[in-house]
Amino acid sequence: MQVTRELFNDVMVPNYNPSEVIPVRGEGSRVWDQTGKEFIDFAGGIAVNCLGHCHPALVNALKTQGEKIWHLANVMTNEPALRLAKKMTDATFAEKVYFANSGAEANEAALKLARRFALDVYGEDKTQIIAFNKGFHGRTFFTVTVGGQAAYSDGFGPKPAAIDHCDYNDIAAFEALISDKTCAVMMEPLQGEGGIVSPTAEFAQKVRQLCDKHNALLIFDEVQTGVGRTGDLYAYQGLDVIPDILTSAKALGGGFPIGAMLTTTEIAAHLKVGTHGSTYGGNPLACAVAEAAFDTVNSSSVLAGVKEREQLFRTGLMAINEKYHVFSEVRGKGLLLGAVLNDTFAGRARDFLVAGINHGLMSLVAGADVIRFTPSLVIPIADINEGLARFEKAVADVVNG
Repeated sequence: MQVTRELFNDVMVPNYNPSEVIPVRGEGSRVWDQTGKEFIDFAGGIAVNCLGHCHPALVNALKTQGEKIWHLANVMTNEPALRLAKKMTDATFAEKVYFANSGAEANEAALKLARRFALDVYGEDKTQIIAFNKGFHGRTFFTVTVGGQAAYSDGFGPKPAAIDHCDYNDIAAFEALISDKTCAVMMEPLQGEGGIVSPTAEFAQKVRQLCDKHNALLIFDEVQTGVGRTGDLYAYQGLDVIPDILTSAKALGGGFPIGAMLTTTEIAAHLKVGTHGSTYGGNPLACAVAEAAFDTVNSSSVLAGVKEREQLFRTGLMAINEKYHVFSEVRGKGLLLGAVLNDTFAGRARDFLVAGINHGLMSLVAGADVIRFTPSLVIPIADINEGLARFEKAVADVVNG
């Protein structure tokens, strides 16, 4: 069978519009397509491939576990899941873990837990969930409604109720919205899809204080920021704000699908037997790979290396900007960075992405005005330099029409 991009149009639902490029092999931060063309990967599968492609630790974990046991029903537990949960609780504020298959599922579990906790402890009037405009929390009907982008949630009929939004970093608007009827506040500790927007320290602290005042649970969606992406193991550690519930996915499996919801023993007690579940969640294969990824990232050398690489990206992007004057700023933290297009190039982020592909560079966008970079946390310095050189050629192409 000949596998081409045209086959996508024949057999796949048209909710995606993928590039003509079909990658077939990856190693480290480089990828090769069907024709043998090489790309530098600054996209990381949208902040998923935290150790690049085919990292030996992950390949070894997959092969080793693949010859032991793949899947069990949740009537039994398994060793990889228990080891991973222990390592995650040891490294964070959390005491209990629930495993799922994705970030959306981890967020769904977090929201259901928050609603159940409020019902059990405070009664049926405490249902309001507050989230933030331009936030993104997944594509299930509950999580997409909590996400603050109507374009993703409109057009599917009546939405789940008692969900309200205000602007990120707007303390006054948030304070006006929260009350004793608020059951939970869900926020990204750095907005990803919404344009790589960091919270102010004051905002993050105030959200925590007001949640405490109104007995609302603070849920940090760390699906994109977690597992080393910002230079801390989890972004909350760099903000010095401890949530009640945290969700993790993307980089957690280094490319293998897995999600996790972390919380305290007190809160976790409200997901009693039978209240929530997942057929594949916590399966041995996913947890074995995730354990290897977590162990590798959770080291002082890798986390320090993220901050070092951030500076190389910032310096390189600013050098490009001095020549071509396309960005107003570079936002973000660690290796979750966004180059924000200035007024001259507003709305053209995708043009830069496409031009990059033509020069052998994979990048992302975060809305129409931001070019997003989420490479491997251990991307070699030589690959950063080469990737930036390719990106400069792409920028030149766009600027010169």
